Amino acid sequence: MAITHDQVIVTEQPSDKLTLLPLTALVVGSMIGGGVFNLPSDMSRAASPAAILIGWLITGVGMLMLALVYQSLANRKPNLNAGPYAYAKAGFGPFIGFNSAWGYWLSAFLGNVAYAVAIFSALSFFVPAFGDGNNLISILGASICLWLIHMLVLSGIKQAAFINIVTTVAKLVPLMLFVLIAIVAFNWDKFTFNFWGNSTTADAAGLGSIMHQVKSTMLVTLWVFIGIEGASVYSARAAKRSDVGRATVIGFIGALGIYVLVSLLSTGVLTQPELAGLKVPSMAGVLEPLVGRWGASLVNLGLMISVGGAFLSWTLLCAEIPFTCGRDGTFPKWFAKENTNGSPVNALWATNILIQVFLILSFFSKSAYQFFYFIASVAILPPYVFSGAYALKLAVTGETYGAADKGRRRDMIIGLVATLYGLWLIYAAGLSYLLMCAVLFAPGILVYARARKEHGEPAFIGKEIFIAIGIAVMAVLAVYLMWTGAISPL
Repeated sequence: MAITHDQVIVTEQPSDKLTLLPLTALVVGSMIGGGVFNLPSDMSRAASPAAILIGWLITGVGMLMLALVYQSLANRKPNLNAGPYAYAKAGFGPFIGFNSAWGYWLSAFLGNVAYAVAIFSALSFFVPAFGDGNNLISILGASICLWLIHMLVLSGIKQAAFINIVTTVAKLVPLMLFVLIAIVAFNWDKFTFNFWGNSTTADAAGLGSIMHQVKSTMLVTLWVFIGIEGASVYSARAAKRSDVGRATVIGFIGALGIYVLVSLLSTGVLTQPELAGLKVPSMAGVLEPLVGRWGASLVNLGLMISVGGAFLSWTLLCAEIPFTCGRDGTFPKWFAKENTNGSPVNALWATNILIQVFLILSFFSKSAYQFFYFIASVAILPPYVFSGAYALKLAVTGETYGAADKGRRRDMIIGLVATLYGLWLIYAAGLSYLLMCAVLFAPGILVYARARKEHGEPAFIGKEIFIAIGIAVMAVLAVYLMWTGAISPL
């Protein structure tokens, strides 16, 4: 199972075989979603055009390697089909595998919280009372939507084919229009002014070193590419196995091209301080001065439909993660319970209660959308890092490779670069977000111990106890620092 924050459920007959074009469309559709609509401000919040370019270059190489890792692992380990956390479990033991699954689940439902905030922030363009999407009326509206969808899923309504068509069009029409208009309106002088972010004039703020600026873009670029592992899920449906690799590369390049254009063209329309001050979705704030209110209306409508469809799909998909983990023994059996309609009832309740809690907490956040997707991006790093490391381990040990397999050296390089990119993201995330994320990982230790007990196995094997202690210590330190105000969770 591979899941993406911007992926919608695709209805397809098992007998259908996908050629290169539909495979590529599925890859693009699984990556491009709500995050792209706020790229202008998210990328420019603490970065100059030069830093944005460097950030996309690093992300382009790292994410391409990660995509190739998942493609390689799908071919070499076809029996590991329970999600990216399965690779961590197979390569580095049950506790590492559990934490990868736990992080994947955290990322999924926190991403839904960010989506809910984005939807109501966009809705405020038409109904100003919704503010930034995290005031009292917005939380109430999001909560009503959440529990209505919850009831629908419990009744057995799991998917609707038209969602895929509507949300895909809703994404691409405003994006293409924005790119075309921004190209026409692009001002080279505005783009090159304070290109490196080191000016300290009245019209421009110094943004610090290039390294600092590039680091500030990393979680943003990760957020819009979460789900790149979803490409490998289509392998079994491909008419030709080789088309999956081609579709992955073509789809990745297409998504990267759109992301780069949206973020860089915006810096030739508005200044860095202007971009940084825009509300969600910032693409609307860039387009409105160029074409008027209708342009902003189109972007806001596009985001609401696109993200609304993703939110609907992800309410189910978020529950599928602990449900699958409950069935394969990674989580306690309680999560694997189904109701008479075949819905993952306990996993759905656990997921949506947590979404509700964090929706309420968003009320106290000054930048709720950014905060929750930053945490979601950090939480998904364990499955990404250990997937790359597992691919590297297979190549180094020669497992699944023949004596004359010429691809082994190539896969070794790909696995190494993907692993290093994941470690770089951990560094770029910063200590504050890592500590706050540890608070969310710490309760997982008890859940893991319960799952192990159900199978009559010891809670920890070998050095796993030291990893658990490390997570607990980081969580306690984070709580202390939040209590003293040294770091802020919201």
